[in-house]
Amino acid sequence: MDSSYWHKQTSDKPLFPDMLWSRPENRAHAGKLLIVGGNAHGFAAPAEAFAESDKAGVGVTRVVLPNVLQKTVGKIFAAGEYAPSTPSGSFAQTALAELLADSAWADGVLLAGDFGKNSETAILLEKFADKYHGQLTITKDAAEYFVGIPESIVTRLETTLVISLAQLQRLGVNAHFPTAFTFGMDLLHLVDALHEFTQAHACNIVVKHLDNIFVAAKGQVSSTKLTQDPEIWRVKTAAHVATWWLQNPSKTFEALTTSVL
Repeated sequence: MDSSYWHKQTSDKPLFPDMLWSRPENRAHAGKLLIVGGNAHGFAAPAEAFAESDKAGVGVTRVVLPNVLQKTVGKIFAAGEYAPSTPSGSFAQTALAELLADSAWADGVLLAGDFGKNSETAILLEKFADKYHGQLTITKDAAEYFVGIPESIVTRLETTLVISLAQLQRLGVNAHFPTAFTFGMDLLHLVDALHEFTQAHACNIVVKHLDNIFVAAKGQVSSTKLTQDPEIWRVKTAAHVATWWLQNPSKTFEALTTSVL
């Protein structure tokens, strides 16, 4: 079986070592990231994404939260900016104009999670993904809004999904992908399925399985042994993915693969 599209990476043997040495030395040239997330009951995901993108070496970050959080969060999280929220405390559809204006400033956007379950927020995120044409990284419950209706997201260029295997499973089913993503898959069969999925669809996939993080883009797949807490990997990984990607926009697979080290 041909598996030339599978590239294995370890912490002491990066696949693309040149990427590690060619990073911007000056933060002013290290890119601008917009992080969106949060609801009335929590903002842990966007706050973590903010901290992790700083560790990853991003230049400048803006974080947009629903304005219901402004009174409680404003004093402890100075990086926050605020957009209209629903009565239940999630993002309202009227936040679209502000998100699009902020995304025009950014080199990349990360939908970091903690959006909560809200039908109005679902419409907002779908409209934003349609109208914004730059790099878009999606993780945690932000991805839940798209896996159920994947047509727009799997065909969207410049899109990376950092998702659980369960989310990937639902994405595959709803996108009518012929191969089932299952928890019983061995590494080779998962790699083959990711190879086929990303050949057929425009989006990039980052997923964890059997203590490895897999990156798939345009049919190429890398695997990296997971060294961090397997329960909290998504936001951290998504922040690093978004940062490395915006700094290397013409080398998507290389940037995403290097980011997970």
